[in-house]
Amino acid sequence: MLARLGRALGFLVVFALPAVPSAAAEAELRLVMVEQPGCSYCLRWHDEIGPIYPKTPEGAAAPLERVLLQAPLPKGIDFEAPAVFTPTFVLVRNGTEIGRIEGYPGEDFFWGLLGRMLESAGNKVTP
Repeated sequence: MLARLGRALGFLVVFALPAVPSAAAEAELRLVMVEQPGCSYCLRWHDEIGPIYPKTPEGAAAPLERVLLQAPLPKGIDFEAPAVFTPTFVLVRNGTEIGRIEGYPGEDFFWGLLGRMLESAGNKVTP
């Protein structure tokens, strides 16, 4: 398992910026998925995570919004830097980026990394 983790982390970069927790943080969070047609890892995410994400505590804390890589960002969303890889998952609060996962190494790592981002944003998600 540790060997898998090492290989997966070679393809995955996580940026978590400090966040100040607030009482209404859950309602203000969104997870923006940046994807593009033909992205095999995007398709894998949609197969493994997509159907269950809205039913999870993480999905309730940060509802998913999908954006195409070459499309302009939705009004009111501001990333620290443009997404380059797909998929890229950007956690935003009030439209401002507070954390990012670049790549998709599999569901085990995705849930752990997303949980850490949500926790650093002041949202302790319990399964």
